[in-house]
This record gives sequence, C-alpha cells and structure tokens, in this order.
Amino acid sequence: MNAIRPEKIEAAETETVDNNLAAVTEVEAGIRDFVRNDIAYLRRPAATTTDAPALDPSAEATVTNVNSLIQRVAGTSLAEIENLISELESLRDLLHAEGQRVQREISGYAQLSQAAMKSTRMIADNVAQWKRAADGLRNS
Repeated sequence: MNAIRPEKIEAAETETVDNNLAAVTEVEAGIRDFVRNDIAYLRRPAATTTDAPALDPSAEATVTNVNSLIQRVAGTSLAEIENLISELESLRDLLHAEGQRVQREISGYAQLSQAAMKSTRMIADNVAQWKRAADGLRNS
C-alpha cells in the first residue's frame, strides 16, 4: 500500500501556489510593460506645435480604443453603482417605514395589554366583593 505523507502533499500544494503566483506576476508585468510602451509618447512633454510629430494612425487608434474601452467599463460600473445606491436608499426608506409600523403595533399591543390588565383587576375586585357579600349572607 502506498501512503503519501502529509508533508509531501503540503509541499506540492505550496509549490503549485508559488507557480501560479509567479505566472500571474509575469502576466501582470507584461501588461504593465505593454501599456507603458503603448502610451509612453502621451506622457512626453510636447515640444512646440510646429515641432510636434504627427501621431501614428495605429497608435492613435489604439489610444482611442483604450479610451473607449475604459469609458464603457467605467460607465457600466458607474451605472451599476448608481443603481445599487438607489436600491439601497429605497431599501433604507422601506426599513425605516417598517420600523415605525412595528413601533406603532408594539405600542398598540402594550396599550391593549394594559387595558386587559385593568379589566382583569376590576373583574377580580368585583368577584371578590360578590364573594364577600355572598359569604356575609350565608353567615347571617
């Protein structure tokens, strides 16, 4: 029977995680380098307008595509956030209204309970008086 030691399993899992992290880091570094190289000319201070070289049409198209993509992603995200905020505000209003309704109902139940206690005391007092009157009539 072959048994794998737990230490070997943990070492293999750690090695896999390290490999995955290395791959992710490498991909992120590649993306960063690509973006830096692609838009580096935008960061350079412009010389005079007469000395400024015309932008390469493919670079300009790339910048336009990137800007368009960022606007679409940001626009969608902002719309989602605004929808979420409005939903949360309406939920807050609903919860506030429900809280007030529950407080009113609890207050009503408390008043009803107090009225029931008073009625029960009055009934008990009257029954006690009747009992004393009945006992007085029997004894005489």
